[in-house]
Amino acid sequence: MNIFIKHMVSQRCKLKVKEELNKMGIDYLSIDLGIVELTNDLTPEQYDQLKENLLSSGLNLMEDKRSILVERVKNAIIKMIHESEELPRVNYSDFLSENLGYDYTYLSNIFSEVKGITIQQYIINNKIERVKELLLYDELNLTEISYRLHYSSVAHLSNQFRKITGISPSYFKKLKLKRKGNLENL
Repeated sequence: MNIFIKHMVSQRCKLKVKEELNKMGIDYLSIDLGIVELTNDLTPEQYDQLKENLLSSGLNLMEDKRSILVERVKNAIIKMIHESEELPRVNYSDFLSENLGYDYTYLSNIFSEVKGITIQQYIINNKIERVKELLLYDELNLTEISYRLHYSSVAHLSNQFRKITGISPSYFKKLKLKRKGNLENL
């Protein structure tokens, strides 16, 4: 049996789910972002108790098939952008279709209806968040970041960054350095 969990987007969330399952004595085969594969079906009482326990941590058990599919799309995008060293060389639409087993047009329509934004916009938002992380780590320059995230050029990355955040990547980096300098003077 699989259960689907909304807002499960990090390693910490996976640990929390693991802790709750262990505490309740529920056996599982695997825990991944947004999905847990259980060895047995849950009783209605176990389901309600797990739902209540997870809710206290900001995690929700999902039952609606459309919401589950949207969460799976979101988790695939998060894994692709935030957890892999390099993005796949295939189109995002092909990547999502292949990984989720659905036609991209179907995924896109469901995603837009439920989330109110397109999959492409969600991908862009996540890529910009990843750019911010990489800028803060200060290990890569903007050219290396644009290459890693498959931007056609540094200018393209900078324009998209400015459009989403309202500031340029270099100004974002200066703000970080300025804050860091202020903290060092304490």
